[in-house]
Amino acid sequence: MKKRIWRFIGAATAAGLLLSFMNMMNPDSARSMDQHTWTDREKLVLRSLWLGSLDPLPVDPSNKYSDNPRAAALGKKLFFEDKFSGNQKVSCATCHREDYFFTDNLPQSHGMDITPRRSMPLIGVAYNSWFFWDGRTDSLWSQALGPIENKLEHGISRTMSAYIIGKYYRREYEEVFGALPDFMEDTFPQHARPALDDPEALKAWILMTPEQRAEVNRVYVNMGKAIGAFVRTILPEPSPFDIYVEQIVSGKPLKSRMALTDNEARGLRLFIGKAKCTNCHNGPLFTNGDFHNLGVPPKDEKKPDKGRAAAITQVLSSEFNCFGKYSDARSEQCLQLRFIETSEEKYTGAFKTPTLRNVTERPPYMHAGQFATVREVLEFYRSKAQNPELGHDKLTDEELDQLEAFLHALSSPLKSLQTDEK
Repeated sequence: MKKRIWRFIGAATAAGLLLSFMNMMNPDSARSMDQHTWTDREKLVLRSLWLGSLDPLPVDPSNKYSDNPRAAALGKKLFFEDKFSGNQKVSCATCHREDYFFTDNLPQSHGMDITPRRSMPLIGVAYNSWFFWDGRTDSLWSQALGPIENKLEHGISRTMSAYIIGKYYRREYEEVFGALPDFMEDTFPQHARPALDDPEALKAWILMTPEQRAEVNRVYVNMGKAIGAFVRTILPEPSPFDIYVEQIVSGKPLKSRMALTDNEARGLRLFIGKAKCTNCHNGPLFTNGDFHNLGVPPKDEKKPDKGRAAAITQVLSSEFNCFGKYSDARSEQCLQLRFIETSEEKYTGAFKTPTLRNVTERPPYMHAGQFATVREVLEFYRSKAQNPELGHDKLTDEELDQLEAFLHALSSPLKSLQTDEK
């Protein structure tokens, strides 16, 4: 036994001396022997991706209720409420499942019908400036309103939404937003909405008095602001990657070896280096929040999705944007909308970069679920070598394995507003 111990100590000493010698002769070679040794510059990049570097939740000047706990508690109930749908079976949570990291497992989401795109994950979405795959809204509360009147998603009207609020959520609503209008009786035109695709609903909307339309819009907007206040609370908790970086920045490199395997660390090194993944997936949420056309094959060749290009006019003309009368912001606070880039040519076929938090746990991938696995995505990126935004063309199969291994290390539980009931 004593001989075995002394042999082990001797071998360890020899290895240490060899590593020290190689450090003096060739630092790069020495570092290649230890995947958990990082330069000061690399540590800065790792720190920038670390969840501990995530800023406090940004203020949403367009929603004065965004940090109101009662508004968020009401918003959580509305988020899970399937009464807000034409068949009373669809809620926000239908396509943003709590058990699937607030997205779903379908290539194209199913509400009242099949939608043209899949649902985006809601992890840390409060840090975004634009919402949906194409960025056609500029706030969480306005994003929440779009699906309600979309025939493929919830398929009901804003008047029906106001009616449901009055019938089932009056107390919670009035505690936050004040008294509901007194005309929300059963004879109220529940299918009325300003819809160019539904002449009957449009006629019913026009026949309402201006005061009634204004009151309905107020309730409808407040519903969106409550849901936005809840969704704002959906945040990631530390993943193995975050534990790893925390140990490195606190000067505990030996412990960091236990947080990531050698293969995962190799993948991380590729991620921030050779593979150039941080060109688009940067910051603690692993997204730049911008829009890119990566040449992903369209779901329908005959009707290619224009992506961001079609959404620019939508967000600028929306009655619910930051400049609109339902926004709580002053115009000078609407910086994103004020300085929006309007080049349709640049953004044709471009879609928002999603977060990579929990990415391996929520297939399929891309805006219409074109790829079933992470490996398919990585191989597609490698095949698109001519795209200057991608840097995967020289990666080997083994390196793709390592990248995929690292992406698994970004998985963690989520935290959101905790209430006793939904």
